[in-house]
Amino acid sequence: MAKLKLSMAVSIYDRTAAMVDGRVEPEGCELIPILLSPEETFHRAFGDREFDITEISLSSHTLTTARGDTQYVGIPAFPSRVFRHSGIYIRTDKGIKTPADLKGKTIGLPEYQQTANVWIRGILEHEYGVKPSDIHWRTGGTEQPGRKERTPIKVTEGVDLQSIPNTRTLNEMLESGEIDGVLTPKEPPCFTQKKPNIGRLFPDYEPVEQAWFKKTGIFPIMHLVGIRRSLVEQHPWLPVSVYKAFIESKKIALEELGLIGHLAVTLPWPVAALDRARKLMGEDFWPYGIEENRKQLEVFAQYSYEQGLSSRIVPVNELFAHSTHDLSKV
Repeated sequence: MAKLKLSMAVSIYDRTAAMVDGRVEPEGCELIPILLSPEETFHRAFGDREFDITEISLSSHTLTTARGDTQYVGIPAFPSRVFRHSGIYIRTDKGIKTPADLKGKTIGLPEYQQTANVWIRGILEHEYGVKPSDIHWRTGGTEQPGRKERTPIKVTEGVDLQSIPNTRTLNEMLESGEIDGVLTPKEPPCFTQKKPNIGRLFPDYEPVEQAWFKKTGIFPIMHLVGIRRSLVEQHPWLPVSVYKAFIESKKIALEELGLIGHLAVTLPWPVAALDRARKLMGEDFWPYGIEENRKQLEVFAQYSYEQGLSSRIVPVNELFAHSTHDLSKV
């Protein structure tokens, strides 16, 4: 029987490398890998649904699932997870020393619904008492003008959310002091170029993020994997086949990361970093699976609803193909 030939759009990750280079293939499938940045992947996936298997935004998938119009069936493999205290950039000359100092300030973000920013706003509200309505929000491209929300959104009443002019970027407005800060997953150029008066709200962010993890047990999920719904309807076996391949690919990545005789990544002490992560977060510190991630998925669903993005709190199981809820065991 001929294998299904499927396109797969993901970013460059060690945990998906074995699927990209052909060491791992889903049962019954032949993959055509397409390596893209998340921004391009999401724009093309949610716009024209170009890919059969694709990395997708947790936020966009939650919104479209809540509305009942998602075109992707999720599987609980999470290629991107990032702690997000590091993603708050500020003007250091605007009197911003603590999260509370963000109240009344004008803060830019690439998209209000962006997963990273849903997490950051949730942390600001629940950890520091700074509500979304306490801040004036301005959306637009960080480096290129004209960026828009990838799916239509609504926000809670009382939230000041406006777009910046189509000719402007958040980076130039932060550098000039026209806005007081930016929430963004990527470092804005004015920060990397060490322009005057540009910094992070949490300059030494790693201890802050570790303390938050110790308190909450949450390692924030950014992206999951989606399969085109029409394909799943034709081939009900596909979600489990693809999910198992992602699990195996991650297993290979962690084995390679632990090799001390020849280092898999371009860092001097990656094995020591792996040991520290496991000591803090447990042996399986980057878990796949629904039950293994139920708490952080429920917290995200709550944040999305509180911020007016989701029309309802989406039950975790609803985000994923039913066949992936519980894999068979030997």
